[in-house]
Amino acid sequence: MKYKRILLKLSGEALMGDLQYGIDPKRLAEYANEIKQIHDQGVEIAIVIGGGNIFRGVSGVSSGMDRVQGDYMGMLATVINGMALQGALEDHGMLTRLQTALKIESIAEPYIKRRAVRHLEKNRIVIFGAGTGNPYFTTDTAAVLRGIEINADVILKGTRVDGVYDCDPEKNSNAIKFETISFEDVLKKGLNVMDTTAFTLSQENKLPIVVFDMNKVGNLLKICQGENVGTVVDN
Repeated sequence: MKYKRILLKLSGEALMGDLQYGIDPKRLAEYANEIKQIHDQGVEIAIVIGGGNIFRGVSGVSSGMDRVQGDYMGMLATVINGMALQGALEDHGMLTRLQTALKIESIAEPYIKRRAVRHLEKNRIVIFGAGTGNPYFTTDTAAVLRGIEINADVILKGTRVDGVYDCDPEKNSNAIKFETISFEDVLKKGLNVMDTTAFTLSQENKLPIVVFDMNKVGNLLKICQGENVGTVVDN
């Protein structure tokens, strides 16, 4: 396998499947199947998931809510998604641990870097909830931060688009996809891969990002095997 330890970043919206909001059990089962394929190959897996299918702090602010309050609500939404994903993974026979940046001992371990790494070494899947535990930071930033802390080989950003394009492929059918692109070129071209804080953190710590379509069966396994899937962003 090309990658021994990965940090998989999933958006909360991805869990909606065909629903308008919330969590689609069918989509959860599909993701669990994809993750099981690489787990069975011995890949060490950590996961960060967003909360946009339940609540987005930014949208709360736009309707007059306090930003800090809204961000904490968003963090709790990621914990709910983490619990849902944990259940789906365990239904498929995988051992998991949910760690959260906010203390919620009844349902999850507090995030402790050494403990997280030990779980990974024991072939348990670790799900990181509640973002960084701080307002004003996105789950993209949380994914990169945790990826650096656990010494992941790569950030795998699962989206509904199959890579990075020079413009929005959902709006422009002539959009050109990049197979590989440097961090510098992404910034120069103003392309949207991750929010700036997350992206800069990844660049400074030389942690590559692969953007790929998580909804296409087999993509996750192909990436871990070294096949050219999606777009690789690297130094």
